[in-house]
Amino acid sequence: MSQGSCRRGVRPSSRVRALRRRRKPAAGRRPISAHLTLHRFPIYSFPMDMGVGSRSAPPLEVSQWFNTQTPVTLADLRGQVVVIEAFQMLCPGCVSHGLPQAQRIVDAFGGDVTVLGLHTVFEHHDAMTPVSLEAFLHEYRIGFPVGVDAHDRPGGMPVTMGRYQLRGTPSLVLIDRAGTMRLNAFGHIDDLTVGATIARLIDEAPPAASAQPSTSVQSGPTMACDPDQGCALPTDTNSTDNKNLTKENI
Repeated sequence: MSQGSCRRGVRPSSRVRALRRRRKPAAGRRPISAHLTLHRFPIYSFPMDMGVGSRSAPPLEVSQWFNTQTPVTLADLRGQVVVIEAFQMLCPGCVSHGLPQAQRIVDAFGGDVTVLGLHTVFEHHDAMTPVSLEAFLHEYRIGFPVGVDAHDRPGGMPVTMGRYQLRGTPSLVLIDRAGTMRLNAFGHIDDLTVGATIARLIDEAPPAASAQPSTSVQSGPTMACDPDQGCALPTDTNSTDNKNLTKENI
């Protein structure tokens, strides 16, 4: 697995490899957000695929929780803005972008949002066990609740990943107070976009208002693990859930 986002068995294109060699963080450049401070990694500008209609966030299927005394359910969080960061501990993009961004959301918004981590493993299952995850969370000082995505069978498709039709890791999901999924993004999304979207959801009236369309964001082409995008779900899997990962369903 190369550094960054992953799709099993696919090599990054020559253009991507060239970009990796050329890109360097801009020295001293610190964009400012009203809510979040941008990290100093190169940022792509990605097109957004706007979904149609609304979709209630499916329930989480979690086999084990960390950093919480009781299991977390979305039903219990109804009325709150919820942020879900789906990651894998061996996904470089998750470690460099996804999880740090989730922690910045916790620091910036505090009790206005509930941040959850979802360890959704679709590769290297033997290496990314709950025991390894517990040590990982301790070493990286991740204090928000993290659930282990359950699998439909040993080594199979993560159940929650299939329900949410996630394309890989890291993925960011935003759920409004009414329990409607408003953003489903794969890859690295810049802090300004995330901060503005969360602020808008916080300012919205509590449930009772009409549901808003969900948004799906695809961060560029899916490929083998890329340092700025994430680890894409393999397209050659035989899982029924994975066959349904199309943007029109999000």
